[in-house]
Amino acid sequence: MEEINKNNGSKTNFFLCVLLGIAIALAAKAFVLDFYRVSGQSMEPAIKDGTFIAANKLAYGLQNPFKAELLFNWNEPKAGETVLYMYQNYWVVKRCVAIAGDKIECAEQNDNYCLRVNGQEIPLSSIQYHKLWTTRAVPQGYILAIGDNAQISHDSRDYGFVPIRNVVARAIIAKK
Repeated sequence: MEEINKNNGSKTNFFLCVLLGIAIALAAKAFVLDFYRVSGQSMEPAIKDGTFIAANKLAYGLQNPFKAELLFNWNEPKAGETVLYMYQNYWVVKRCVAIAGDKIECAEQNDNYCLRVNGQEIPLSSIQYHKLWTTRAVPQGYILAIGDNAQISHDSRDYGFVPIRNVVARAIIAKK
């Protein structure tokens, strides 16, 4: 009779350990580390189309599990970091090129347009230039996020600055 109780106890313990392991894995995926497959060429050559990247979800704060924004913010993206945020219901990975307060300047010469920021010249289309030409600095609470392959990237030059509260992770394997 005692042996039957021991077997039932060990089966229960095993079942509880499996459930606890699943709960820990789900919590880690929701709040700590997640993996994404990159689709598109906007971050080439740093991140190629089809590459899997790891995302540190604790880099900037604690993400709201029901929205693509942070519940609590304890850090902000820095220029040069590869960040993840939601745009039009898609996860987007781009390079943070400038942070709040960084000066930006739009320039035009012979129908060629560019954005000058932090020692970089980033190409602009005519439409992008006319959206940004009066802006002198990245507003407080925002970042300028641009794809490394700026010629084909759809990014802040098209849809505007990205709110810091929406930057929910930092890519931890992509380096430029």
